[in-house]
Amino acid sequence: MQTHVLFEHPLNEKMRTWLRIEFLLQQLTARLPLADHADALHFFRNTGELLDIFERGDTRTELLKELERQQRKLKAWAEVPGVDQGRIDAIRQQLKETSTMLMAAPRIGQLLREDRLIGLVRQRLSIPGGCCSFDLPTLHVWLHLPQAQRDEQVNIWLASLTPLNHTLSLILDLIRNSAPFRKQTSLNGFYQDNGEDADLLRLHLDLGSQLFPQISGHKSRFAIRFLPLDSENGIVPERLDFELACC
Repeated sequence: MQTHVLFEHPLNEKMRTWLRIEFLLQQLTARLPLADHADALHFFRNTGELLDIFERGDTRTELLKELERQQRKLKAWAEVPGVDQGRIDAIRQQLKETSTMLMAAPRIGQLLREDRLIGLVRQRLSIPGGCCSFDLPTLHVWLHLPQAQRDEQVNIWLASLTPLNHTLSLILDLIRNSAPFRKQTSLNGFYQDNGEDADLLRLHLDLGSQLFPQISGHKSRFAIRFLPLDSENGIVPERLDFELACC
């Protein structure tokens, strides 16, 4: 049975940021419940990285702009003959409700930024081994509290990210589903095309080829070079079939 690997590559800065936020949000829930030091440090490290991203730009404003852009795209789609009007209306209503929820929500990451324990751990994460029990006695004690008490605290932290999580999931789902996968062929490991104002490239590649794509470009033009996992002995076929979606 063939196994395909999905690669996604952002074609602009906002998409790059959103994919990183999505990745970190997934990591936050990957090792719950927080039962020991390893689980806790995984959680706090990803929380710290999320806060770093939030501090670099106005995530909420960018997401609200994108919700408006998706509304405009759906308005244009609604005028296409034969389109499923009910589906269009349902998504437009969903976008409207999400926009209202995001505008009403507190500043993204504010609760996490003000939390004393998160702040203490975040300060020590850049120091090699800096989260030992003698460095962070507060965390050491917290990890000895009843599991239910820790779970309650983690749920409060995660709930503060719900408006972000919900909005981002909706936007990325719409973008990912905006274009179908089409079969393409690279010649001597190289493929290029016009991006047609795309935000995201999605690529299905057969795992058996043991190749990976190195993608460069932006929304108007992009290039893909296929490279072998084994850089010394791997072979790139003269013709390589793969599936590509420009979303």
